[in-house]
Amino acid sequence: MGTFDILFYHFFNHFKLKKNKKANSIATFYVSFLQCSLLLLLGVFFAKFFRKMHMDTMSSGKAWTIFILVVIFIYFKNWMYYGGRKRKVLNAKMIKNKKLTYNIWFLGFLPIIILALTMVLLQAV
Repeated sequence: MGTFDILFYHFFNHFKLKKNKKANSIATFYVSFLQCSLLLLLGVFFAKFFRKMHMDTMSSGKAWTIFILVVIFIYFKNWMYYGGRKRKVLNAKMIKNKKLTYNIWFLGFLPIIILALTMVLLQAV
């Protein structure tokens, strides 16, 4: 069980009590948004690194196009992955484990913090 599975399950259980029918879509969107923000941070880092090393790998327009296509792929992958059966398997595995104690506010702001770090890195150098 990976980190994103645990975060999905925690978000799913938090919103399951408040918004029962929308909990799966909210948790799927959160995990997808977190993965995409990490991908953006990694992409900006390598773009700045390659620019400093004077390497011309691809244009900015092509990089953004690839990023958008990968974001769409990540969302649909998570939508299929965390659909009915996988969520039930995760629920069964997490019931055996002890209760998770992540702060939901920190988890909510984690993608925003990553995006802010990306913007700082984008402006630097």
